[in-house]
Amino acid sequence: MDFGSIFPFATEVGYIGLSLVSFFGSLIPFVPLPSFLLLATMSVGDKFDLHLLAILSAVTATAAKVIVFSVSYEGRRIMSEKSRKRMRPFERLVKRYGAGAAFFAAATPIPDDLVYVPLGLAKYSPKRFFIATLTGKFVLSYAIVFISHYMGLSLVEPLLEDVEDVTTIYIGIAVFAAMMTSVVILLLRLDWHKIMGRFAPWTLDENNEDEEKK
Repeated sequence: MDFGSIFPFATEVGYIGLSLVSFFGSLIPFVPLPSFLLLATMSVGDKFDLHLLAILSAVTATAAKVIVFSVSYEGRRIMSEKSRKRMRPFERLVKRYGAGAAFFAAATPIPDDLVYVPLGLAKYSPKRFFIATLTGKFVLSYAIVFISHYMGLSLVEPLLEDVEDVTTIYIGIAVFAAMMTSVVILLLRLDWHKIMGRFAPWTLDENNEDEEKK
């Protein structure tokens, strides 16, 4: 099976289709893979403008992540005090690296919501979050576009040689999403006071100056 079989409609959806998939794919927490695959597929050949593909992907993905961040920013109000107390040390840890953490999460294919949700809960600066995330998404989108265009997916297609049914790929994406959801639930339930107390005791300080930074 070739890579294009995953999204056989890629050449037909156009820029609007990519924008919608990128936005809603990024809006659903911890499931960034489908939009990346569509972007890579559309980057092969000369039918679409490479710069426009990268820009649309980066901007729409960032818009979705701003919503995720904003919901988390306000979400602390609906969390129980017990859950908030468990999460505060982890929030301080992520917040200390703020923009750097947001940029790294955006510029790499990791499930970035693992960073964005704690940043929102920690009341990190929305402006800094937006700039770091948009910059990172531009880096990632351009990397995907240029690698896919100039290398013709030669790095990926060998992995699909033994895959006969595209349904297998879709099932893999669903399993990955379920796994990441489980990871997030685990993160929310862990006692970060005990964990951070051993590896980063400064995160236990309620008066830590990082708590007040924006």
